[in-house]
Amino acid sequence: MKRWSLASRIVSGTLIIVLGALMLLSVLVAAFTRYEVTERLDNSLQEVAERLEFVIGELDKHGEGATPPGGQVARLPGVNRRTLAYQIASTDGRLEVRSQNAPETLFVPHLATGFYNIPEFRVYIVPSVSGHHYILVGEPTFHRNEAVRRAILISVLPMVIFFPAIWILVRWRVRRAMQPLTSLQQEIRSRGGANLAPIPPLDLPEELVAIHSAVNLLLERLKMALSTERAFAANAAHELRNPIGALLAQVQILRGFLQHSEHEERATTIMHQARRIGRMMEKLLQLSRVTSGIALTEERFDLVPVIRFLAQELEREKDQIIELSGASHLTIRGDMDIAGILFRNLLENAVLHGSSLQPVRLLVTDDSRILISNDCDPLTPEILQDMEKPFVRGKTDAEGSGLGLAIVRQVSLQLQADITITSPVPGKTRGIVITVHFPPSDTDADARSDENKAI
Repeated sequence: MKRWSLASRIVSGTLIIVLGALMLLSVLVAAFTRYEVTERLDNSLQEVAERLEFVIGELDKHGEGATPPGGQVARLPGVNRRTLAYQIASTDGRLEVRSQNAPETLFVPHLATGFYNIPEFRVYIVPSVSGHHYILVGEPTFHRNEAVRRAILISVLPMVIFFPAIWILVRWRVRRAMQPLTSLQQEIRSRGGANLAPIPPLDLPEELVAIHSAVNLLLERLKMALSTERAFAANAAHELRNPIGALLAQVQILRGFLQHSEHEERATTIMHQARRIGRMMEKLLQLSRVTSGIALTEERFDLVPVIRFLAQELEREKDQIIELSGASHLTIRGDMDIAGILFRNLLENAVLHGSSLQPVRLLVTDDSRILISNDCDPLTPEILQDMEKPFVRGKTDAEGSGLGLAIVRQVSLQLQADITITSPVPGKTRGIVITVHFPPSDTDADARSDENKAI
C-alpha cells in the first residue's frame, strides 16, 4: 500500500480546495462577464437605433415612393464582418434603407419590438417615433461571440496562470510549517537500543509539544527498564554461578569419598544433574542478557580475534579440532560480549552434535560472512524449521538445553545479521553449515575503496 506523507496530504488537500474554488469562481466570473458584455452590446444596438431616427425624418419628407426596390444602400469605407448592420423598413415590411453589409431581405420577417437571434446576427427592432417605420439593427454573431470569449479569457486566464504560483507557494509554506515535525521525526528515528538519549528541545508548535514530552518520558522509562534488566542479568549470573559451582565441587568431593561403594552411582547422578543445572542456568542467563537489548550499541570491533579465542577455548575443553580460515579481519557493529555469546553457542552446537572424527570448519569471507560447518547426519526440513524454538532439540543424545539456537537468533536480530542453516553441506550428503551474514560496516567499505584507489 502506498504511503503518503502528512505534508503531501495537506498540500494536495489544500490545492484541491483552492483549485475547486478557483474553478467555481472562474465559472461565475465567466457567466457574469458574458451577461455584462451581452448587456453592453445590446445597449449599443439600442443607441444605434436611436441615431437612425434622423434618417427616418428624411424618409418621411420624401414620401414612400422615393426609394428604389430593395431600399437605398448606405455605403461607408472600412466595413467588415464585425461592423454593425441596420435596416429601415416601412410598417408593411418594405425595405427602404440598409447598410451595405445588411441582407437585402428583412432580418426578421415579422416586425415587432425586441431582441431576436438569427443565425448570423443578433437583431434589435424598434418602431420609429412617427410610427411609419421600423428600425432593425443587427450585430454579427461572430463579433459578439468573439467579444464575449475575449472578455471571459481576460477575466479567467489570470486565475489559471496564477494557479502554479499558488501551488508553489502553498507547497513551500506547508513544508516550512512541517519542518519542526520533520526534525522531531528525524530525532525519533535516530533513537534505538543504542541511543536512548532524550530528544533535545526543539522549536515545536503547541500540538507537538505533548508528543515531544511523551517520547522523552517513554525513552527515560525504557532506558531505566533496560538498565535494570541488564543489572539483574549481570548480578544473577554472579550470584547463581557461585552456589552452583560450590555445589558441584562438594558433590565431586563426596563422590570421591563414596568410590567403590553402593552410593557412588547416586553421587555421580547428582554431579551430572548439578552440571546440567549449571549449563541450563548459564543459557537462561545468556538469554536474559540478550533479550535485554545489550547488543544494541554503535561500537565497532574486530570479530575474528573473538572467534579465534572461542575456538581455541573449545578445543581445549572438548578436545575437538576447530579449523579457522579465511579473512583475518571482520569489523562489525555491536557488543563484543554478546557477539561472543552468539559464536560460543554456534561452536558448542557444532562440537557437541558433530562427529569427533572430523574437525569443525569455520570460514570468514571477505563479504562479511562466517560459515560454521560440521560433520553429522543430514537433518530433515522439519527439524531445521523447529531448531530455533526455545527448548526444542533435534534427535541427538548429546548434552544440551535446547536454548542455543534461540539465543543465536535473538543476538542475530540485534546485530542485524542473517542466519541461514543448511543441511546437508552443499556438495555433500552429510553435515550441516550455518552461515552468519553481517551487514558491511563503514570501515570495510572505506578499506575496499582505498584498495581500489591503490590498484
